[in-house]
Amino acid sequence: MNFDFTQDQQQLRKSVRDFAESEIRPHVMEWDEAQTFPEDVVRQCGELGYMGSIFPEEYGGAGLTYLDYCIILEELARVDPSISLINAAHTSLCANHIFIAGSEEQKRHYLTKLAGGEWLGAWSLTEPEAGSDAAGTRSTAVKDGAHWVLNGSKTFTTNAHYADVIIGMAVTDRAAAHHGISAFLFEKNTPGFRLGKKENKMGFRASATGEVLFENCRLPESHLVGNAGEGFIDSLRVLDGGRISIAALSVGIAQGAYDAALKYSKQRKQFGRFISEFQAIQHKLADMATALEAARLLTYKAAVSKDSGRMVNKESAMAKLYASEAAVRICDDALQIHGGYGYIKDYPVEKFYRDAKLMTIGEGTSEVQRLVIARQLLNL
Repeated sequence: MNFDFTQDQQQLRKSVRDFAESEIRPHVMEWDEAQTFPEDVVRQCGELGYMGSIFPEEYGGAGLTYLDYCIILEELARVDPSISLINAAHTSLCANHIFIAGSEEQKRHYLTKLAGGEWLGAWSLTEPEAGSDAAGTRSTAVKDGAHWVLNGSKTFTTNAHYADVIIGMAVTDRAAAHHGISAFLFEKNTPGFRLGKKENKMGFRASATGEVLFENCRLPESHLVGNAGEGFIDSLRVLDGGRISIAALSVGIAQGAYDAALKYSKQRKQFGRFISEFQAIQHKLADMATALEAARLLTYKAAVSKDSGRMVNKESAMAKLYASEAAVRICDDALQIHGGYGYIKDYPVEKFYRDAKLMTIGEGTSEVQRLVIARQLLNL
């Protein structure tokens, strides 16, 4: 068992960190306050290969591993989690669904544009009445000759208002339950397809989240991704990788908050001493650092397992569960170390604190992760 990074991985981490520090950090609070979607930086991420890191070069990707991808997401989230989330939704959800289940023609036409950063992608599974119960999807797709006619709505779609292509799920056979949901490709400006409300969120405010609506939207057969009725099953495979990305994002958030707290503890004086000299603060920092490393190891283990071709249903759920909840605790402690200043937007922990909570909700709540893990342990 080797815990050392290769020289290429060390260089990758450095290059992403340098990019995040120079191109992202100066604008973080500006984007957050105005809910500005940073299109220029997203485009730069595409040019650097970050938006297609895990895909083969033949499809426009960088040909990197899932572990490399985790490094990218972690380093982006360490500075601004919104940029990391934009990347994750684009890469491990939308583009990866095409890579896993799409036809060769779809890969050549869509995946190459997504992996190269030319297009931005989004992925729509959640509905107003179907959140954790994704199998309760109400959107429908009815066959009409050589086309499918879709009606319904989706919510909480990351990148929706800026995406060039969106993958959405709809019921094609109600009687087949889980095996009656199919995945479809929507290009922006498709007749009958429109965007609804853009959400005003507590955190991740530079990452656009919104509604997607289908009203008698006609799509040709070529826009069906995978086989009819297998969209939900394919989505579960997509989410196995997506949960690793959320774990990596959580590690990045936790790292950013921990770094800020450690730095502040060495600068802030109370009672004539730096607060880092007080045992209460030292114990908080020790617990934060330990939880952070545990989260990172779980995440990297899941990523390496995926790279080796193994099933990662349990590993990805464990990584996502622990890393997301650890990020919330670490951000809480980081804010506590800052005291009143941690509650002020002049200090980065205020934003990390707001951002962290989404990690325990998105791509399956903590409660759902525990169900997934328990079913694996009990062979249910």
